[in-house]
Amino acid sequence: MFDEATKTHSAVPVHAPIAIKPAGELVDMHPHAIKVACSNCNLRELCMPLGLNQAELDRIDDVVASRRKIKRGATLFRNGEKFSSLYAIRTGFFKTCVASEDGRDQVTGFQMAGEIVGLDGIVNEHHTCDAVALEDAEVCVMPFERIEELSREVTALQRHVHKIMSREIVRENGVMLLLGSMRAEERLAAFLLNLVQRLHARGFSQSELVLRMTREEIGSYLGLKLETVSRTFSKFVEDGIVEVKQRHVRILNTDSLKDIVNPKVCD
Repeated sequence: MFDEATKTHSAVPVHAPIAIKPAGELVDMHPHAIKVACSNCNLRELCMPLGLNQAELDRIDDVVASRRKIKRGATLFRNGEKFSSLYAIRTGFFKTCVASEDGRDQVTGFQMAGEIVGLDGIVNEHHTCDAVALEDAEVCVMPFERIEELSREVTALQRHVHKIMSREIVRENGVMLLLGSMRAEERLAAFLLNLVQRLHARGFSQSELVLRMTREEIGSYLGLKLETVSRTFSKFVEDGIVEVKQRHVRILNTDSLKDIVNPKVCD
């Protein structure tokens, strides 16, 4: 249900080209099919609080009201929409974005399976960004009123919700640091390290990944122009740090990426 924690290399989580479908195209699953949602889900170790007894697991299963399938390019929720639920991503990738003053989308994050979207709506009961599926995805819908009610009874869940909110604050601070003080190479290196580490926590390779987002979307998130992102990727390839074939990225030298983000100080 909730992302218990993916320990990241940098403070910046990251939490794909889009075939446009009608906005908000959501498909509800049969309500009786959701009983496998939490206690038997293969993302349980990532999403749920640890150390729950069977009775508590059964209660948490009841938090999930339904599952929804979202087609690639469809919007899960929009900026200004009334907030009612949090969404645990079961499969797929999302981006969150807001419209800038000049009308362009500013990407604020990328989210993957085992992570939560919708936290932005808690503050004033309205969402402050759009959440768009970067590929066909499925989410568990968790009404926030149910989460609040159950949190009063299951203390482990309450602590877990607090951790999620705290982690979001840390993420925002990390993004500010990234955009304010890092060079282009440092930003892209931190992005790749963080992304591959989050994917590895979900059972994927430590050195290979398929980018679900375009280079333009990466640039929007990192505060870089498309040309700068492409040029930096090319430099990493020339330096033998990564191998790139379209969207497939293979990290050849993880230590070099880490040194770019945290350069060693020579005596």
